[in-house]
Amino acid sequence: MESLRRLSFVSCIALLAYFAFLASAEHHVRQFVIAPRPVTRLCRTHQSITVNGQFPGPTLEVRNGDSVAITVINRARYNISIHWHGLRQMRNPWADGPEYITQCPIRPGQSYTYKFTIEDQEGTLWWHAHSRWLRATVYGALIIYPRLGSPYPFSMPKRDIPILLGEWWDRNPMDVLRQAQFTGAAANVSDAYTINGQPGDLYRCSRAGTMRFPIFPGETVQLRVINAGMNQELFFSVANHQLTVVETDSAYTKPFTTNVIMLGPGQTTNVLITANQRPGRYYMAARAYNSANAPFDNTTTTAILQYVNAPTRRGRGRGRGQMAPVFPVLPGFNDTATATAFTNRLRYWKRAPVPQQIDENLFFTVGLGLINCANPNSPRCQGPNGTRFAASINNMSFVLPRRNSVMQAYYQGMPGIFTTDFPPVPPVQFDYTGNVSRALWQPIKGTKAYKLKYRANVQIVLQDTSIVTPENHPMHLHGYQFYVVGSGFGNFNPRTDPARFNLFDPPERNTIGTPPGGWVAIRFVADNPGAWFMIASFAKTSIGQNIGIFTNTHLKE
Repeated sequence: MESLRRLSFVSCIALLAYFAFLASAEHHVRQFVIAPRPVTRLCRTHQSITVNGQFPGPTLEVRNGDSVAITVINRARYNISIHWHGLRQMRNPWADGPEYITQCPIRPGQSYTYKFTIEDQEGTLWWHAHSRWLRATVYGALIIYPRLGSPYPFSMPKRDIPILLGEWWDRNPMDVLRQAQFTGAAANVSDAYTINGQPGDLYRCSRAGTMRFPIFPGETVQLRVINAGMNQELFFSVANHQLTVVETDSAYTKPFTTNVIMLGPGQTTNVLITANQRPGRYYMAARAYNSANAPFDNTTTTAILQYVNAPTRRGRGRGRGQMAPVFPVLPGFNDTATATAFTNRLRYWKRAPVPQQIDENLFFTVGLGLINCANPNSPRCQGPNGTRFAASINNMSFVLPRRNSVMQAYYQGMPGIFTTDFPPVPPVQFDYTGNVSRALWQPIKGTKAYKLKYRANVQIVLQDTSIVTPENHPMHLHGYQFYVVGSGFGNFNPRTDPARFNLFDPPERNTIGTPPGGWVAIRFVADNPGAWFMIASFAKTSIGQNIGIFTNTHLKE
């Protein structure tokens, strides 16, 4: 009898805790209106696609455990969908957002409501359009705070400052994409980088709009830095201030200090910064890290960290006013050593639950390719030597469906939309980072998926190739967080390299870059049924980003 009383007491406590959790969770109802509005940058005004008239779009602030319903109303002239980058969307792939993968796009004049719950996630993520190049202007921050009463695993900062790094084209980004898709050549590089939508002091007609962030002496703030650029890795630094890294991709890290961070497209990094310098004005700055032998935007975007007690310059007329900001020391654009050193310092904040025994061992070569043309002199074949650029994973170049989404086809058993014969290893083994035979440069086009068993322990080795040019390829896996257990330069050696894997505290991410001319290994548990994109960015083409899809068989079992 006594044991029953104790059991009832424990059960009551558990129920009370559960109901308290439900009471603390909030339901957020929002509306995103997608529409053009005039945006002036670099001395010119464009009708840019925006959300609720804002560029960048509104910041979503929620807590772990909250539920969200966002109705997207499309008043633009393009189809659109919205992706919640980094959200796991557990058992909810329909809300993930990539067009023709988990949904058909929202057509002009139509609307769609995304419904999802934040489950066991906290930190900095972001949202963006997932329809062609609309995300050049349609994006915003997604901040997930801990549950009420749950502290950070580091000293609480005074406040947060979202820092969204972006790319700006001095023309309609959709026209840039359309031209590249027509010619098969590399897309034009951006004309500016931006911080919270503004290029900064170093660009024409931009000084007045430069972002300024006031800070009090001695204050510690958290910068939530997001690379919302289309394809470019970026270095970021603040003059004369140390950055303490505490989180990447909504996963806490063991804190460490650095002068500079590097973010690939889609990655987020939270840093603490303390106003412990002489009162003044200090530039935040971001510029390209470019590992490919390819054109890139070699400009620098700036914002200003301004102490509230910063002195002003004495004098009269033009000699009077604020002191000039101090500029940070940024790495060279091709400083792979600095980029690698930063990435190698990242560690999960405690012992990580990394899969130890592997059920699915996949090896993906990631790189560029060239599609041969019957008429090399055609205006549609303006890539190298009369070819068309393509992207490739295991010699497959993904083609998006156009009639139905992969999810709909899978659930309803529709034939002819996709196949499930994506190769788990390259069809042909070769010296991936050496002098590759031109016979291997042409990928095969198709809409292929790779099926994973539910709850399988998965390892994927992503191997860069030297086809066209080696480069750092940022890879984003939808629906999952994964552990980055190892990386290196050259060809992956399955006999010796696994011995160096970090299976204790590897960083957890949702987006990772393959080292230029190297490899990276990731592990995760396939515990989230759905059709999930795996997408790579290619600086050389900026088009037709190659995609692998993972569909858990548990969807229909």
